[in-house]
Amino acid sequence: MSRPRIALIGRFAEHTSATRYAGVVSARALLESLWLAGADPVTLLAASDGMDWTSRLEGFDGVLLCGGADVDPALYGETTVHPEVYDVDALQDDADLSLAAYCFEHGVPTLAVCRGLHVVNVLRGGSLVQHMDDHHRHVVHDVVIERGPAGIEPGPITASCYHHQCIGRLGSGLDIVGRAEDGTVEAVTIDSAGWAFGVQWHPEDTAREDPRQLGVFRALVDASR
Repeated sequence: MSRPRIALIGRFAEHTSATRYAGVVSARALLESLWLAGADPVTLLAASDGMDWTSRLEGFDGVLLCGGADVDPALYGETTVHPEVYDVDALQDDADLSLAAYCFEHGVPTLAVCRGLHVVNVLRGGSLVQHMDDHHRHVVHDVVIERGPAGIEPGPITASCYHHQCIGRLGSGLDIVGRAEDGTVEAVTIDSAGWAFGVQWHPEDTAREDPRQLGVFRALVDASR
């Protein structure tokens, strides 16, 4: 059986030893998790003249909106920026937002992870907590999934987190289906013409050891076949 091709936008990096100069990167653990789940992941460039997604997604079967730096607070109507907000990039924001909008309108199977979930919430008119008083960097905790789309089993799941922001005001068309014990939104279903799901944690961190985490990626892959 051929592997569905999953597109994800690379993240700008100021320094990468392998390239000697600034780079465009995707987390190795994320790509390997997609591969283990049966997909063939491909990193795309965020480009100001490259947002014709009808053309660029030709031959792709699904999309992963991945983690990364913070979304510009101006995009959710906030003029004061918390000093902990970091690495805001207008091109990265524009590319992620336009890709997410295209996927939901055209039914492209989509999984949103961490920043990806923030992008979706902002796209749908929601807001973010710019910096959590008790942030979740290097935190492992339990999340209870109440329900989810096809392929996501309900029940408790141990989640590896790395984020200092979270959903504030919930965007339209998002339904909360999982929270951490402290109330942080950890999983949402997304109103879309196709399969769409978002998680706040990083399932790639433990996908090799935890079948439930790998199952998050397999659900995307199965929807993309």
